[in-house]
Amino acid sequence: MHILVVHNRYASAQPSGENKVVDQEVALLRGAGHRVEVFERRSDDIAARSLPGKAAVALLVPWNPAVRTELAARLRGDRPDVVHVHNVFPLLSPAVLAACADAGVPAVATLHNYTQVCPPGTLQRDGRPCTECVGSTPLPAVRHGCYRGSRLATVPLAVSLSVNRRRWWSGVERFFCISAAQRDVLVRSGMPAERLAVKHNFVPEPGAVRAGPGEHLLYLGRLAEAKGVRLLMTAWDEIAAAGGVGVPLVIAGTGPLERDVAAWAAGRDDVRHVGLYDAEQCRQAVARSVAVVAPSTWLEAFGLVVVEAMAAGVPTVAAGHGAFVELVEDGVTGLLHRPGESASLASCLRRITAEPDRNREMGRAARRRYEQGFSPAVGLERLVEGYRTAIAGRSALARGGDTRAGRGDGDST
Repeated sequence: MHILVVHNRYASAQPSGENKVVDQEVALLRGAGHRVEVFERRSDDIAARSLPGKAAVALLVPWNPAVRTELAARLRGDRPDVVHVHNVFPLLSPAVLAACADAGVPAVATLHNYTQVCPPGTLQRDGRPCTECVGSTPLPAVRHGCYRGSRLATVPLAVSLSVNRRRWWSGVERFFCISAAQRDVLVRSGMPAERLAVKHNFVPEPGAVRAGPGEHLLYLGRLAEAKGVRLLMTAWDEIAAAGGVGVPLVIAGTGPLERDVAAWAAGRDDVRHVGLYDAEQCRQAVARSVAVVAPSTWLEAFGLVVVEAMAAGVPTVAAGHGAFVELVEDGVTGLLHRPGESASLASCLRRITAEPDRNREMGRAARRRYEQGFSPAVGLERLVEGYRTAIAGRSALARGGDTRAGRGDGDST
């Protein structure tokens, strides 16, 4: 197949699971012999813009007409079989869907979060789950300043969600939901169920699998409130006050809570804050873990670090909500704690470290789960199946003379 991947890359200063997934899928498809090209924008480039140029970015979030023109011309010239859309915020916009319609090329889209129903895409407000905008207007998000705590910054996202809702629903042949939990939320919001397919992200073979009992518990990810970092710190203090669990906690990552984490870890021998690891350091750290900890307080749409742990034969302690419930089989491939409860998290961390034999069996079960559901072979099969479905759907519409994706909300925005 000839595939064009469309993606607005997140800023490189922060680790991005979406960037990683896009890069891995491109490499996977190319390795299987498909022709894959990329049409992208980079959020890193915003910093080099003039002050008026930076201010103008907000205006491009709902609709970027220059992107529509550029992409449509490229599609007409290259004629790919299918376009795979990932992130379009902030520089691409849903205008990419109009470009696909202009050129008559079918589009699929991976939904990496909840931006179809929630302006910031997190389904969270003030550290707690929130579905106030789901199935309704995004005005509550503006009122509460849900994106970066700013009403002004939330407005472009809310406008885009409102004016482009029908564009997304009519302009995409196949949506890839990255978990069944995510799909359920989107179906309840009114998105067309027949176009929402569950396609879990795959993880490449890590090249490093746990060989012994492990040396540490590992938190690997963004140091942010929604990821449960403060919850983990509280739970770990409870554990330390009771004598510890015999292994240290390693925290790898960067983010808005980095200073707080560094100050909390300073001078302790039971905690190591190691900053941002590169890809190889991440693989080695996971493979040396007793368990990987994923205590997110928001409803994760997937949970890449959980599957990376599975691939390395390492069990996970994760929050018992969102996608984690379908990724982690409680008591078999890891443990699920009650979301937002530090005592429950502390109890699971004690259990996962207290029984080495049981831990090893969980690790083996996690590896089997990875091989059956999240390996490159499985990922490739599901990608190609989704592309073929989209191509067949577009062909059927073309025979029927349907031009629904060429019209609708957003054309004149």
